[in-house]
Amino acid sequence: MADKKADLAGPGISTYEEVDKILPHDYKALLVPKKRMKALYRIKNFIEENLCKELNLFMVQVPLIVTKDSGLNDYLDRDGSRTPVEFSCGLGLEERIKAQVVQAATKWKRMALKQFGCEIGEGICTDMRAVRKDYFLDHDHSAYVDQWDWERVITKDMRNLDFLRDVVERIWSVIYEAGQMVKKDFPELNTDKYPDIPKELKFFHAEEILERYPDFTRKQRETKMVQEVHPAIFIIGVGYVLEDGYPHEMRAADYDDWITPTIKKDGKQFHGLNDDILVWNPVTKRRHELTSMGIRVTKKTLVQQLKESGQEDFLQLPYHQAILNDEIPLSIGGGIGQSRTYMYLLRSAHIGEVSTTVWPDVLKSICKRKNIHILE
Repeated sequence: MADKKADLAGPGISTYEEVDKILPHDYKALLVPKKRMKALYRIKNFIEENLCKELNLFMVQVPLIVTKDSGLNDYLDRDGSRTPVEFSCGLGLEERIKAQVVQAATKWKRMALKQFGCEIGEGICTDMRAVRKDYFLDHDHSAYVDQWDWERVITKDMRNLDFLRDVVERIWSVIYEAGQMVKKDFPELNTDKYPDIPKELKFFHAEEILERYPDFTRKQRETKMVQEVHPAIFIIGVGYVLEDGYPHEMRAADYDDWITPTIKKDGKQFHGLNDDILVWNPVTKRRHELTSMGIRVTKKTLVQQLKESGQEDFLQLPYHQAILNDEIPLSIGGGIGQSRTYMYLLRSAHIGEVSTTVWPDVLKSICKRKNIHILE
């Protein structure tokens, strides 16, 4: 049986020998770098404008750094393996500010809903930039991260799967229409080499996927789903321990709600009000995650999930206290990977073709050999 525990966090690739194997051998970019940048910004503007329309959001400024003791930084998972960049700042202060570069704006956004005076059904969207220094740098993981981090105020009655599904379908429609738009503006993207972006997104609970592939690891199950079942799926219930004794993934305990019981199916109780959108990438021929999102924890489920994760000491931090004291609203939110989305819609083989950052020499050498021109 595959090692399910080792697969709960981290990227799907961990060696450059494996990266060399999975990157295409006969690759030719559909757009030259100049056109690719123009197409990228057409997609960016389209998604920002239409995401705000569909979800009733408005664009706001977002922090690149937060204080360490605020509890606002995103630790991404529960095993402590991905730590943020830390530094002191504030020249002339008797005690300098202990700051961290954000890994995502997940927690800040919920606090920001109150700061910007958002009403029920209204929310914010950000053009977020982050640094995740503990990623393995491969074809779709970078130390530099860009996301449309968004958050919207909801009521208690909206905390259900029907509402979650409606929001996800709206997001997918924006991504799909962005793909159709950019193909009209850049005819080179119309090719028989790759299938079109699927219009329909299909929904599955993590328990249902486990039932289909009980002996596979999480990433193997995801790959089978988008390769064999449907090329665009939405996985519900990411974080709660499944029937095999493992969660689908080690989702952090203090933002998405993965513990709430939802529906019963065939005598099984399903849990979780969060999800991931995954697609089949026909260029890399691999699973490709575009967004992680969910209905956020209540004060009750926050305590339950932190207890389950052995992180109850977090409850003393300002962000967690704000939830416990009902100082910030109930919400739904998520992060849509910008470069991941550009890579998918522009049929790129490597995230470095749409994002400028640092790459190891070994990866640059592999890409050069395979006619993949990454940006630096």
